[in-house]
Amino acid sequence: MHSVIQQVTDRIRERSAALRTDYVARMQAQAAAGRPRGTLACGNLAHVLAACPHSQKNTLMDMTRVNVAIVTAYNDMLSAHQPYQQYPDQIKAVLAAEGHSAQVAGGVPAMCDGVTQGQAGMDLSLFSRDVIAQATAVSLSHNAFDATLLLGICDKIAPGQLIGALSFGHLPAAFVPAGPMSTGISNDEKVRIRQKYAAGELDKTALQEMENQAYHSPGTCTFYGTANTNQLVFEAMGLMLPGSAFIPPDSELRHALTDEVAALMPTLVSGSTNYRPLYQLVDEKSLVNGLVALLASGGSTNHTMHMVAVARAAGIILTWDDFRDLSDVVPLLAKVYPNGPADINAFHQAGGVPLLLRGLASRGMLHMDATPLTGNMQDYLQHPSLDNSKLCWTPVTQSQDPAVLSDDEQVFSATGGLKVLSGNLGRCVIKVSAVAKEHHYIEAEAVIFDSQHDVEKAYKAGELNRDAIIVVRFNGPAANGMPELHKLMPILGNLQKAGHKVALVTDGRLSGASGKIPAAIHVTPEAAKGGPLAQLQTGDRIRLDATSGTLHVLDDIRQRPLAQSDLKSQHFGLGRELFGAFRHIVTSAEQGASILFSDND
Repeated sequence: MHSVIQQVTDRIRERSAALRTDYVARMQAQAAAGRPRGTLACGNLAHVLAACPHSQKNTLMDMTRVNVAIVTAYNDMLSAHQPYQQYPDQIKAVLAAEGHSAQVAGGVPAMCDGVTQGQAGMDLSLFSRDVIAQATAVSLSHNAFDATLLLGICDKIAPGQLIGALSFGHLPAAFVPAGPMSTGISNDEKVRIRQKYAAGELDKTALQEMENQAYHSPGTCTFYGTANTNQLVFEAMGLMLPGSAFIPPDSELRHALTDEVAALMPTLVSGSTNYRPLYQLVDEKSLVNGLVALLASGGSTNHTMHMVAVARAAGIILTWDDFRDLSDVVPLLAKVYPNGPADINAFHQAGGVPLLLRGLASRGMLHMDATPLTGNMQDYLQHPSLDNSKLCWTPVTQSQDPAVLSDDEQVFSATGGLKVLSGNLGRCVIKVSAVAKEHHYIEAEAVIFDSQHDVEKAYKAGELNRDAIIVVRFNGPAANGMPELHKLMPILGNLQKAGHKVALVTDGRLSGASGKIPAAIHVTPEAAKGGPLAQLQTGDRIRLDATSGTLHVLDDIRQRPLAQSDLKSQHFGLGRELFGAFRHIVTSAEQGASILFSDND
């Protein structure tokens, strides 16, 4: 084991000892209560049975049989989740044939960041993760289930489901992927068209035609954004079947893998010889394996938030220092857009997750003694295939395309895809895997904005044709829900293409697909909480150095008053407004209840 990987793992374990002990004790107490369905009163169980066909009622009343909860993010608007429509019936049929049962325990919202980019709905994006976590926990709270299958893929959805499932971590749980759509227009061509439209060189009809070619069928988007990063990281953590993340939707192999994971679940439940509850799968070793795979693949910056939240749900404390120290030693082994021209289908064809993990294992960078969903971590270095319609796995050997996925000797970079920057403007993260070396350092005057829409207006007015560090503040969680600022990328890309040195500094965040522009994001403390960004003025000189890991303002801003931002006037704050309205309704209801019921009632 690489010494730094082990050191990071050890310190995570040490700092988390009390919290993890408490979490594990709660999960063990839940497990000790016995198989959940057997603890239900007769009336409780009758409600569980009421809508079931007669044969399923008999199965559910037999406490030796297993009932699997399906928590689904299906909707037919979101391409990645549309394939899930038929999954519950398929899963139920597999389990029924084995004498067991499955029920759709609940659904979770599945908003699409691709639809809400640059729109008011994006204010709800990060909020939705916690709603999804709560919805997952509510789905499992009926206490009628012995195991959990999670049908979710995209940005906040899969992390939210995992966070919720960890509250019932005494149950075995697995993710059931659906796979990416087929390759459409190239990602480089997509960026070219978007930049030409931003520059006013193409009309909206041309832009729409291109977008329709890029997003054209069921399945995840094919770039390596947050959705596909979820799939890669969770496979590396052993939370799905080996090699299953990127098998195409509706293929024979995809159907076989779904059958296989459904049939696997009854063998993992409490009382079986192979009991594997979720709380045992998600520990410090599997989390570090996930982080290492994230960094080696140049994955989404959103996981600097999601993985911290997932870890905390499992009683484990991750910090950005862990990301930083791992990134210093984990090499970049994949070149998938935005880190290169290839898409996720090309990555899978080159060897996919199993080959990536093999390359990391050979370098001593994976905990091969971590506990995955099935078998051991050595099994996760294998590809699934069909042999006369029978599912089998074969060890991966070498890259089928070394320009996309490295072999044992090659690396695309000696360090990982993410960096943590620190300085007198706070701390932040930057994705460097797609940023050319000559753009890792920039010193320029700041141009201050409180809205990405105002940046767009300034660009169209010709006010940004110079070297500049664009600062977009008051876009953190406390301000407006921390929307993705992807609308900025074509604009800044055009400025860079014109020869200007440009960078972005923000307390907001970006799509996992953003890359070529040096972007210091998630700046903390955020402006709305009195962070230094609120003291900046246009003209201040800022130095961003991704090589040394620093972010500094070179002017003395300490005595300046804090700027304020009127978010409502900027068409922002939908998330805060809606959640504020919900809180007001609940508070009003509580006040009404206090009037209706006196102390004497």
